[in-house]
Amino acid sequence: MECTSSDGNVSRQKRQRTEDKTRAARLDFGFLDCPICMEPLTIPIFQCDNGHIACSSCCPKLKNKCPSCALPVGHNRCRAMETFWKESTHEKDCTFAEYCSCPVKDCNYTGSYIDLYDHYLSSIHLKRNSDLKVPPNRFSCGISFGIKMNINDKILIQRTSVKRLLFPVQCFKESFGVYVTVSCIAPSTPQVGQFSYCLFYTVDGHTMTYKSPEVKKIREVSFQAPQDKYMFIPHSLLRGESLEMRLCIKILN
Repeated sequence: MECTSSDGNVSRQKRQRTEDKTRAARLDFGFLDCPICMEPLTIPIFQCDNGHIACSSCCPKLKNKCPSCALPVGHNRCRAMETFWKESTHEKDCTFAEYCSCPVKDCNYTGSYIDLYDHYLSSIHLKRNSDLKVPPNRFSCGISFGIKMNINDKILIQRTSVKRLLFPVQCFKESFGVYVTVSCIAPSTPQVGQFSYCLFYTVDGHTMTYKSPEVKKIREVSFQAPQDKYMFIPHSLLRGESLEMRLCIKILN
């Protein structure tokens, strides 16, 4: 039996509607909750002969009796739902895995690292000066530049337009001195690239140097004292609350 053009169009429309419904369902992650306890489903997932679903925790509590139809539940696995769970939770993880948080205090913005860069650049976070040809806090990779920050401010944001990345310079004042770190707000993905950095602190004609073979990637800044990859400046070498250094960030690949 031959299929007419009209039949073909109807078939394509049905397939399209099915695909649309599938995509919509995958975006509704609340659909993956147990209908009985309303907690997120985890494998194994069980069903009765009528297809009513229950999680592995609820089945013993229900004495393996389906609350919807009273048929036995807890013996037959719902393989289709388990497959759907695997695909949907993977999609959910991929959707949010690369999201980064704005490093500015009291800002709740979250997005991809590129969107975060645009957010920082276009918002009130970056104070522009119309007399400057180059907006402040921008640097070029491979070239050392001076930075000046107040120790009590704890953080200074540097940025590079080439990679569209934000680099927080943080200082942590502790009882014996100040820890200084440099990080990159981005996920650990190949397209971001790898960086190294070098810090220089000069006081009374003497220069301290700290070289890090890798810039640590973070999705959210932390104000806890670092455990590694930092420059330590003892109190005896500090001159007030202002910290002046030179920083060089290099692209490794």
